[in-house]
Amino acid sequence: MIRLHMRSFVKSVSFFAAFSLLLNFIAVPKAAGQKQVESRLKTAFQVAAEEFKVPWELLAAIAYAETHFAEYEGEPSSSNGYGLMHLVENPNIHTLEMAAKLTGIPVEDLKTRTAENIRGGAALLRAYADEEGLKDSQNLAAWYRVVARYSNATDPAVARLYADEVNRLLNSGFSGTSRQGEEVTVPAMEVELQRGYYEMVVPLSSPDYVTNAMDYGPALWAPANSGNYTIANRESTHPINYVVIHTTQGSYSGTISWFQNPASNVSAHYVIRSSDGQVTQMVREKDIAFHAGNWTYNTQSVGIEHEGFVNNPSWYTDAMYRASAALTRNICLKYGIPMTRSHIIAHSEVPGATHTDPGPNWNWTFYMQLVTQSSPWETIVDNETSGRFSASDNWDFSSFSSQRRGANYRFATPEAISDPAWYMVNIPAAGAYQIYAWYPANSGYNSATPYVIVTTSGNQVVNVNQQINGASWVSLGIFNLSGGDHNVVGVSRWTSGSGYVIADAVRIVRR
Repeated sequence: MIRLHMRSFVKSVSFFAAFSLLLNFIAVPKAAGQKQVESRLKTAFQVAAEEFKVPWELLAAIAYAETHFAEYEGEPSSSNGYGLMHLVENPNIHTLEMAAKLTGIPVEDLKTRTAENIRGGAALLRAYADEEGLKDSQNLAAWYRVVARYSNATDPAVARLYADEVNRLLNSGFSGTSRQGEEVTVPAMEVELQRGYYEMVVPLSSPDYVTNAMDYGPALWAPANSGNYTIANRESTHPINYVVIHTTQGSYSGTISWFQNPASNVSAHYVIRSSDGQVTQMVREKDIAFHAGNWTYNTQSVGIEHEGFVNNPSWYTDAMYRASAALTRNICLKYGIPMTRSHIIAHSEVPGATHTDPGPNWNWTFYMQLVTQSSPWETIVDNETSGRFSASDNWDFSSFSSQRRGANYRFATPEAISDPAWYMVNIPAAGAYQIYAWYPANSGYNSATPYVIVTTSGNQVVNVNQQINGASWVSLGIFNLSGGDHNVVGVSRWTSGSGYVIADAVRIVRR
């Protein structure tokens, strides 16, 4: 159930509706074009959902978890999956062929045509739902076991990991854009987990799995198939001289499942999730993983896979960079590996490599700063930070959402007045800084909350959809800031969006 903070909301509705209408009138050509771009992909989800009686939000969440809405022009993932819905054809999994039989759509069309690929995914979900005896097809929570099956994971713990991630997306809300510029937004919903059988499955995050990882304390443990690596006794048998950085060309749970598949003949020591930097170990560091495509380098390296696709920068999040850098630093200190680019290398830099990962979107400068701990400065200011946050009495307190940072957050009704909530920061020196915002997400919150950044060239405004991506550090961008103690970030009430504007916390990192 979604609960809204209603005090003093009604008084501003009429004025604000008129204000929004005026803004929409002024921007008709642009808004109309954006609406048309957005509608094509969203309509494809909705049409397939209606045909196969599957919630369209669920279809979108699965597509986003698998591909961030990028189909990569018919090219397969690492596990030979195709399209937004990741329809797979490999020696052990045949969901592409099954989707073709269920829909009558030719395999080549399922691979290359977005709308048909979405229909194929919807048909699979419908078939699984019928086998599960699912009655209430519009109850998102009831689809948990169907989603777990859609993961294609043979390990129930990995299937649970996949279904939990899809439900996390539905609860936090998300927005993505296809390679053609087609945007889909699903606002945050409150979907209670109904795991059924999977409630009894020990999750990878349990203390048992964490303890078994052995080589790196924060990691979960999901061992690769024994045929996908060579048991060894490094460093007695081979020196460890390198860390090799990879991109999975697939999803986190899908990569874990693929490394557990005996048909893959590939593995890596670690896999890292994009959304929050969760680390899973799959091969012991003493053993030789099959990751570099070069036996000599395999014997001398630790391989780290990062969830995502090379040509889509949205996968390379701050959380992923930081988790990976901490892991790489740990490995380098343990084995005496120099923390330099000649020893921390891309897969593409391995002699004879045919892969291009992690590709041009990987920020090596930022990553190496994190590994060497030379990134000089960062700070977090919460709405509760003494002397660092200011707001008028129009900004009320709330502890309603569990996605908040700290004990509470502030909220206010949108109104065309100058009444921002301000975060004051003592910036150590003028320069470039990356700024992040933390807020709880809710469908009753504002879809275009203005964050005002005080830069050296004047105020810049970044509009954030606070209906999605809650409980995470959302990047507002990189800005040139002046040194000294002053207001740096403001949250404005002056917006064309509807719903409460939220001020919770900001984080500023020197680049």
